[in-house]
Amino acid sequence: MQKGQHTKEIIVDAALGLAAQIGLEGLSIGTLAEVTQMSKSGVFAHFGSREELQISVIREYYKRFSDEVFFPAMDEARGLPRVRALFANWMKRVAVELQSGCIFISGAVEFDDRPGPVREALASSVRTWLAALYRAVVQAKEEGQLADTADEEQMAFEIHGLILALHYEARFLNNPDSIKHANTGFENILARYGKSNAAESFTSPISNPVSKE
Repeated sequence: MQKGQHTKEIIVDAALGLAAQIGLEGLSIGTLAEVTQMSKSGVFAHFGSREELQISVIREYYKRFSDEVFFPAMDEARGLPRVRALFANWMKRVAVELQSGCIFISGAVEFDDRPGPVREALASSVRTWLAALYRAVVQAKEEGQLADTADEEQMAFEIHGLILALHYEARFLNNPDSIKHANTGFENILARYGKSNAAESFTSPISNPVSKE
């Protein structure tokens, strides 16, 4: 790896840590220069603008999210085993994000009404991930594990909603029962959309991975 690329990765890693704490909007060339003990011109040379720095952070966050949540789930069989793995991995990710924050969620709050490249980079990352979840649900229906009348888009929407509610309840409201409610909600979704109790034929790998201790 070339020295310049290595230095850029160090800066992005530091920026990712800062963004989790203070948000993407809080990032600045000056702050990163101080954290990485580099000159402002040195940091600027790797990105060219604050906007490009923010986009680089979003791309790195999405890469790590995919490595932890999406790709391991692809080792599972098509259908409900893969849907379950995606949710279980997502819950494990939440365990980390309750401490550090989720850039997808905080970024949505910061940039929901601010069109531009940063907002589009955020939205594109989330759309790509949700499309992967939707495909897994569609495959579960194709495998005959969901009712013929199951609405795949609605099911994926509800699973996504559980994670958003979990972040709010656990991180903001400190609700100690939020994990239990999320797990129960997921099982209820599978049961509601399942075909002949197909959802009950799989054992959930989710126990209680999220803790704020």
